Amino acid sequence: MATRGVTLRIEHDGHYLIVLDDESQLSMVENELQQFVRQPEHPRYQAVSWHTGNTKSGLRYERGHFWANIRERAGLLTMTLLFICIAVFILMQIVGDQTVRLWLSWPDGPGQYFQVWRWFSHALLHFSLPHILFHLMWWYLGGAVEKRLGSGKLFVIMLISALLSGFVQAKFSGIWFGGLSGVVYALMGYCWLRGERDPESGVYLERGLIGFTIVWLVIGWYGAFGLAIAIAIAIAIANGAHVAGLLTGLAMAFVDTRAVRRR
Repeated sequence: MATRGVTLRIEHDGHYLIVLDDESQLSMVENELQQFVRQPEHPRYQAVSWHTGNTKSGLRYERGHFWANIRERAGLLTMTLLFICIAVFILMQIVGDQTVRLWLSWPDGPGQYFQVWRWFSHALLHFSLPHILFHLMWWYLGGAVEKRLGSGKLFVIMLISALLSGFVQAKFSGIWFGGLSGVVYALMGYCWLRGERDPESGVYLERGLIGFTIVWLVIGWYGAFGLAIAIAIAIAIANGAHVAGLLTGLAMAFVDTRAVRRR
């Protein structure tokens, strides 16, 4: 329209309006609009955009808010676990790691087997700021599962992966471990395979990310490269929990999608 000598302006009052002040040009503008809708990729529109375009569109975009973004993408269960992990981490800084470990660690022998919370509460323990920040990024996957498949499905994935990954890690390193890593890896495996076998579920993980996850597992397992070792120490890598969590997520996704694949 600018190349045809037509002036349009944008007004904003709760929504955006494109206003034409000269009504005598209305039929011509409407005709050009119809042509554009029919052929939006026509070269002439690309050409005139180079001649008349600028970065001042007249539109104002509101900045996103970090916590608002999390609330939008994460459900109640995801947010609850996020805040519980933060609260436990703060408590560990106040009363000391060892004290909180004694309360929440994996069962230490038959005498603690009936303290049922211990089979799962180890996932709430984080031993450094990088450790907890790395694991709390899980809200992205946890929120996707909860929003699309329900809180019940996320709850089951959390419980089973925390239990099985904790069991395997205890066999490897004893009871003094913690973190959401088993749950995070279970969610990675679940989201990837669920997306591959049931795309309509809306739950997925890019293939590149699952590939990176496997590479990271190999690096963590064999302690390859000095940088990897440093990062592994920083985020308290628990290789047994990672592998067990990933396999748990894959197995659960496989079971959940059997009917879909048959159809």
